[in-house]
Amino acid sequence: MDLIEKLAKKDLVRGLPKLKFLKNKVCDACQFGKQVKISFKPKNFVSTHKPLELLHLDLFGPTQYASLGGCKYAFVIVDDYSRFTWVLFLVHKNEAFEKFVKLFSKIQNLLDTKIVRLRSDNGAEFKFGGFPDFCDHNGIFHEFSVVRVPQQNGVVERKNRTFQETARTMISECDLLQCFWAETVNTACYVMNRVLLRSSLNKTPYELIFCRKPVVSYFKIFGCKCFILKIKENLEKFDKKSDEEIFLGYSSDKKAYRVYNRRTLLIEEVVHVTFDETNDVISKNLCEEEDAGILKELEKLVIHENHQETTPSVDVNNHQIDDEKNEDAQCRHLFLSLKLPPIFPFNFSLNFLLIFAFQWLLTCSLIFF
Repeated sequence: MDLIEKLAKKDLVRGLPKLKFLKNKVCDACQFGKQVKISFKPKNFVSTHKPLELLHLDLFGPTQYASLGGCKYAFVIVDDYSRFTWVLFLVHKNEAFEKFVKLFSKIQNLLDTKIVRLRSDNGAEFKFGGFPDFCDHNGIFHEFSVVRVPQQNGVVERKNRTFQETARTMISECDLLQCFWAETVNTACYVMNRVLLRSSLNKTPYELIFCRKPVVSYFKIFGCKCFILKIKENLEKFDKKSDEEIFLGYSSDKKAYRVYNRRTLLIEEVVHVTFDETNDVISKNLCEEEDAGILKELEKLVIHENHQETTPSVDVNNHQIDDEKNEDAQCRHLFLSLKLPPIFPFNFSLNFLLIFAFQWLLTCSLIFF
């Protein structure tokens, strides 16, 4: 409509009559053919003034694999003011209300304040069951997003996506089974509450909700190898004093680490633990690169010896010695051309000694036989 009016007004084409269009009228045909969703612009200010004034609720799941505890759902709760997050793991969706009631009492007593509003989607676990009666009894206003408009509950929707992407990355990096997804999400939530910054306030969620700065000096690399002291078993004189385990995260109600015991196949919360945070993948790659470099140098040395040994000789005895040297060089070159993988990729010096010893045995066998 604007284009036609511009063409007629400025006389840019011939044969177009000069018409007047009413801009305040909606074109029905255009709406039928071109209507799109409205945009949701982000807010540049904090709309709440204290913790627990507004909580965002959402579930994600079911996951393809159950966690070690048999859970397939994660119940995510985000505080609007501080962005502090709680994650509860569920076997079924109908456990959401029971888990929320337990958390509701704990955080209200801990922060000495009351929850004012809840915001969630139109899921049956929120719209029915115990949530309506609970909100009416405690004077909590429950807000719902419009059907099929997840942007209105975007705070917790984005948090769900962040947890899933972070957990997927951590599992892939540590080469863990997917049944560890709950432990991974729980650790990601624990760390994010203490390191991310709340926009416009420039403080961590932990500081905003507990009024003190978080301590992160005890953080360890997720999935690293660790050793725990066996204090629950009666050991004999020469039994091993520790078990090798996998570090999975931090306890939520104890000052302890959560680890996975490879021997007992159980998750334990321990204090007496030693961590090995070296990156085995990087060390292995470096050793392989060093081995490849040494092999290239040995190949150059063999080629140089072959070039010197191919020079003509006058004496018959010298011819015989030259033939033996050529055979020795050809054997060594054949060994290097096999491109055998390193036997011990974690120890380059041992590889070099084995290669040298093998070549020395070949040389001796050619000389004496």
